[in-house]
Amino acid sequence: MSARAESLEAACDLRFGQVGIACVRVRRVDAAALVEELERRVRAAPQMFSRAAVVLDLSHLSKLPDDGMVDALLEAIRSAGMLPVGIAYGTSETEALAERMGLPLIAKFRAQYEPGQGETPPAEPARTRAEPKRGTAPAEPAVESGGTVTAQHHGGSTVRSGQQVYARDRDLVVTATVANGAEVIADGSIHIYGSLRGRAMAGAQGDESARIYCSDFRAELVAIAGHYRVFEDMPKEFEGQPVQCWLDNGKLMIARL
Repeated sequence: MSARAESLEAACDLRFGQVGIACVRVRRVDAAALVEELERRVRAAPQMFSRAAVVLDLSHLSKLPDDGMVDALLEAIRSAGMLPVGIAYGTSETEALAERMGLPLIAKFRAQYEPGQGETPPAEPARTRAEPKRGTAPAEPAVESGGTVTAQHHGGSTVRSGQQVYARDRDLVVTATVANGAEVIADGSIHIYGSLRGRAMAGAQGDESARIYCSDFRAELVAIAGHYRVFEDMPKEFEGQPVQCWLDNGKLMIARL
């Protein structure tokens, strides 16, 4: 990799989050480098990132940028073809910044706040249970007679384009096709006994031990705990094959079953 490419790669991390929102975690304050890096990501997978809703995460910077620089970073995101919808929850200073920028503070993407000496982490803001978006299958738990919560099941009908199935606090088992443009999401692992043509996101709350199993792999995107791979990045040898996906030291791995 060239020095220029390394410089662009270091500008930020881009992770795919729950319910179709991406998180842009800024590594260094350089609006021009951020535009180039995000434009490269959008070109590589326009169906994933063009006009994608994103949250700006400033938690890995040594100090918060001034308002003018934050404006420049937000404009960089817009220039790359994405839509900033909020700032990741962090400290009280982050909360004040979000208010000045006229953007919501997104608790779901809580920043990696590390308290210094004599400091304590800020209290988690109150959350309300989000109503499922239109086209989202209800996440009703399957409960055994003894009261144990088991995996959520979706079978019979195809998960259609624009539809989302989310298994909260459990695994998800799908015995149907996941069509292009559809999403299956689980806080645990995902098992698909059918064709995966859309997107599968396991470990949605950050569980890096989660896995994805699929009997017919043709995915647009797979992600585990925010680490993702898109169709263009996947070896063609896995297309149509039974595979499993897992994380190995932060890298998303794919292998035949």
